[in-house]
Amino acid sequence: MQKTEITELILSCLRGNLEAAGPLPAEPLTSETRLLGRSAVLDSLGLVRLLLDVELQLDSEHGIAVTLADERAMSQKHSPFRSVGTLADYIDTLIQEDPSHARA
Repeated sequence: MQKTEITELILSCLRGNLEAAGPLPAEPLTSETRLLGRSAVLDSLGLVRLLLDVELQLDSEHGIAVTLADERAMSQKHSPFRSVGTLADYIDTLIQEDPSHARA
């Protein structure tokens, strides 16, 4: 799975979560969209929902089983959940480091 595909999957899940909660933000959703911190588009519960949706989509559509909110993610100096792009980078790293995440 290419990083651009991962980014699109995250953006699709993010769009769905935001639409369910109300109107989309005025700014377009991109890889730079903040998920945590100042000017984030999600609250903490929204972030958890997004991570679960992304995990489910990766598994059901691509056969990739990963756990995003684990000790490794939480212990990093810079959170992989800062933006859509950093989350895509983190997922790409998980897949590259352990090909067993992808089921045959």
